[in-house]
Amino acid sequence: MKRILILLSFGLGFLCSARGQELLRVRQAVELALENNYDIKLSQNALLVAQENKTYGNAGMLPQVTADLVQNNSVQNTTQLQSSGLERSLDNARNNNLNYGINLGWTIFDGLGMFARYEKLQELEKQGDLNLKKTVLTTVGDVITVYYTIVEQQNLLSALDSSILISKERLRTAENRFSIGKAAKLEVLNVQVNLNEDISARLRQVETVTNLKTMLNSILARDLDIDFLVDTEVGIDEELIYGDLLERADQFNPDLQMIVLNKKLAELDLKEVKSTRYPTVRLNSGYNFGRSESSLGFVARSNSRGLTYGLTASVNIFDGLNQRRNERIAKIQIDNAALQVEQQRLAVQTGLKTAYETYLTNIELVKLEEKNENIARENLEITLAKYTIGSISAVEFRDAQENFINAIARFNAAQLQAKLSEIQLKELVGQIDF
Repeated sequence: MKRILILLSFGLGFLCSARGQELLRVRQAVELALENNYDIKLSQNALLVAQENKTYGNAGMLPQVTADLVQNNSVQNTTQLQSSGLERSLDNARNNNLNYGINLGWTIFDGLGMFARYEKLQELEKQGDLNLKKTVLTTVGDVITVYYTIVEQQNLLSALDSSILISKERLRTAENRFSIGKAAKLEVLNVQVNLNEDISARLRQVETVTNLKTMLNSILARDLDIDFLVDTEVGIDEELIYGDLLERADQFNPDLQMIVLNKKLAELDLKEVKSTRYPTVRLNSGYNFGRSESSLGFVARSNSRGLTYGLTASVNIFDGLNQRRNERIAKIQIDNAALQVEQQRLAVQTGLKTAYETYLTNIELVKLEEKNENIARENLEITLAKYTIGSISAVEFRDAQENFINAIARFNAAQLQAKLSEIQLKELVGQIDF
């Protein structure tokens, strides 16, 4: 019966807290985050901007067509001395010039710089995609971390509910023993203090769980006052293999991929700088209309229209050695990017190795603390039976009760740390699954 009492106390504590709440599973939490999280939405918009920028026109590969209109008017006091010796003058002489038309300009060669720019725009789109993936990965990791932290604290809250029920039973037993003269008033007071201590601990624990739920609601970008239940089962992937993780991290780690992409961008910067060594050739064409009027002059009015076309070419001969300087700087940037790739690869390998060792340790601790919890549970059952018949003191029973709560806390903490180690490894790899 005492065993049933302890087991039922856990169920009662959980069911009382479950009333009026919905169950939120970790997968559902992740899906809500992917749909609502602000960081993810901002990263998606940044990717859209990069996609919009990836055009041939933005790279300078397409012609530019403009419609132009120029109107110039003047009113002047003019005096003209003609070659024949005749002098003519006119006050407030009006001169009007109007030109309008359509003009086309097209750079057909710039040392292949336009192709380097377009390839750079493609790489910037990939960079936006990597930033989005990294944001998603980080957000999913945060959701899972907070979710299982709630699980840990919720399990501890259920244990405290059970402890309060046990303390209330102890108080009833102590009062009965006091009423028949088998216990002193001091025992009743000690048990009452223990009960108040348990209630105080529960209040603090409720605050912790509530704040964690608020934090998760914030990540999910939904109403902070939404209450929910969590699945208290913690599934830990115990099959992770270091060699496989290392291989996948080299391919999918987002930070490493970003550094590799930065090296590619540095190489394209060098191509763009080198392109200025070559001539720039530009085609020009247009169809224009012109009209001019003059109050004083040989021609009083003229009109024109027609096609204009031509070609311009320019080449940099000397620019104060800036071309040479820019190329040297671009090459140094490529060397730096290559060093950063190796540096980041070593950092990923270091983080993965230390995280894997922590993961193995936490797996063993889960097994150990699970055994300790079972031992503490059995010890509490025996102690409760002895306390009921009066063969042990209230202090001894309290020690067994605290040992039981501490064992539950350690077991939950071990499960959480093992789960967090698993998530950390998968974040380093760049692939979080369920």
